[in-house]
Amino acid sequence: MLRLSKMADYGTVVMTTLLHAPALSRSAADISIAIRVPAPTVSKILKMLARAGLLVSSRGAKGGYLLSRPADKISLAEIIYAMDGPIGMTECSVTPGLCAQETACAVRANWQRVNQAVLSVLQGITLDQMIAPVVQHTNTAPVTLTRMAQHAAVASSSTN
Repeated sequence: MLRLSKMADYGTVVMTTLLHAPALSRSAADISIAIRVPAPTVSKILKMLARAGLLVSSRGAKGGYLLSRPADKISLAEIIYAMDGPIGMTECSVTPGLCAQETACAVRANWQRVNQAVLSVLQGITLDQMIAPVVQHTNTAPVTLTRMAQHAAVASSSTN
């Protein structure tokens, strides 16, 4: 299963929380209460996002965190990278030379293609889009289930 880390997920939630009042500096405690995530976790996330240049922090009684630039200029890929490091579907997609099978691997180039496609999608989704309502397509689930059923039927007929 392909899945984002919990920290990358929370990083996105923290960033979108700051969008509700973009000019208002928010403390880790405020954000923690708003998103119901423990304050130490939120503090760690805020520091990582600030270190990556996605947030600006200020100290003092009215200190806190602000987005470093407009939400439509921050990609989902940047947030994930700030939290988890390079985005890669396989080890060799990110860092060549780590896999002993790399030179003879028949699927490496295709995994790199998949990796680039995923990365392009994540780079194309901006923070402001993450809080926009999603338009539901009513026919998506039945088509997916139909394709899954067809695949299962083909698989079972080939084993008989």
